[in-house]
Amino acid sequence: MTPRRVVLAGGSGFLGQCFAKELLAAGREVDILTRSPGANVLGRAVAWDGLTVGGWGRVLEGAAAVVNFTGKSVNCRYTPSNRREILESRLGSVEALGRALSKCTTPPPVCVQAASLAIYGNPGATLCDETAPPGSGFSVEVCRRWEEAFNNCEVPSTRKVLLRIGFVLGAGGGALAPLARLARFGLGGRAGSGHQYISWLHIADLNRLLLWAIESDDAVGTYNATGPAPVTNAEFMATLRRAVGRPWSPPVPAWMVKVGAWAMRTEPELVLTGRRCIPRRLIAQGFKFTYPGLDAALGDILK
Repeated sequence: MTPRRVVLAGGSGFLGQCFAKELLAAGREVDILTRSPGANVLGRAVAWDGLTVGGWGRVLEGAAAVVNFTGKSVNCRYTPSNRREILESRLGSVEALGRALSKCTTPPPVCVQAASLAIYGNPGATLCDETAPPGSGFSVEVCRRWEEAFNNCEVPSTRKVLLRIGFVLGAGGGALAPLARLARFGLGGRAGSGHQYISWLHIADLNRLLLWAIESDDAVGTYNATGPAPVTNAEFMATLRRAVGRPWSPPVPAWMVKVGAWAMRTEPELVLTGRRCIPRRLIAQGFKFTYPGLDAALGDILK
């Protein structure tokens, strides 16, 4: 890429910082658009509010790419105020970036938007590729409006790529660390029925996928950003137990998941629902996964 500067909106979180580390190691410059510019982040922190166009818009000029990770974490109780912030943080950042890009004299040639596989709802064992219909419920509605806002951005000089990201596995952050701790303490049994699917992706493959989306002119439109081998919750937890040396843990019934979610101020649907997704478009375009199997992925991360 020339120039070699990449802008990461909302890049102070786990995914953004993992990608920033990858970019910096490759000798590229990174600007982080963040609401906490005083925080210690990899890259150059630039203040923005995620809603309005301000002086931060200048960092888009001449950049090689912009990647938008912005959005309030869904790991919370879905109170009215949290629901509003979950939706507004996503729509506001997309619309603000769209307006800023439209004002650029030399806009980035590509904009990558991080989205979610949650758009498919809770379809059970149904296999979902990028053509599968949306599900129903609050999370689906958020995803639907999120993607609609991105697709409606009029930025004719900028190629647009939308990645529906699955359950990302990585060290030092994300949702894997607490699950691994539970498994080590003998609490890594299947949750609920254990039949709900987890569509997972190693962080190294997500970083490679983000680079591919930035650098490949053939990358355009919507992709399922997940590995090729989704597994059930029961299969995932059994593999995780093997990785941490715990041969067995008692199952966790749905009612106990709900009690635990209430105590942790989060939603039980994050554990008790799932989706079986495959990256059909990525495979068709020749993308190769370094970690296509869960055993090798967890072995690498938890070694």
